[in-house]
Amino acid sequence: MTTTAFAFVVAAYLIGSLSFAVIVSKAMGMADPRSYGSGNPGATNVLRTGKKAAAALTLLGDGLKGWVAVALTAAFAPRYGLGDQVVAASALAVLIGHMWPVFFGFKGGKGVATAVGVLFGFNVWLALAALATWLFMAFVVKISSLSAIVACLLVPVYAYFITGTATPFFGTCIIIAILVVHRHKSNLMKLVTGQEGRIGEKTDKQG
Repeated sequence: MTTTAFAFVVAAYLIGSLSFAVIVSKAMGMADPRSYGSGNPGATNVLRTGKKAAAALTLLGDGLKGWVAVALTAAFAPRYGLGDQVVAASALAVLIGHMWPVFFGFKGGKGVATAVGVLFGFNVWLALAALATWLFMAFVVKISSLSAIVACLLVPVYAYFITGTATPFFGTCIIIAILVVHRHKSNLMKLVTGQEGRIGEKTDKQG
């Protein structure tokens, strides 16, 4: 990897390290989302406070940073003779930054919103397919984690038909699915034992 390519990847990681759940909560005078509910700094956990605006801003911020990292790399990398491989690497870097943010002690979120943002950077139809799957599952089962897991597992399938296997984005989608499912391993255990919380379920600690 060239120095320029490495710079794009590092920049994407730093963008991903901006945890909007923590940033928004602090700006709105709320408790740190890592201190209540599931302890996950993400929109679903912020929603447990009942503050819908904070949850929406968190969701928007986490999604946008995924798209921004991919879009900026795709826009500027070709000027330095860099191709889709660097765009794919930046996509993984922004997601890893969200999951293990350098600015917040490497304790980040589970990456669903950021992954969707990344997919929008890859292909709009791919992202819409994943988003539609999450929304359908969320409507049916009302469990965010299960909806995210199902949507992520189907992303490589959607990518196979939408973008094909000839681009580095297909392999990246497989890695994204693995990373997101891995980050949901505690949720999988709760799902098995029937202890997983539902979307909109409030917590007593609202900050």
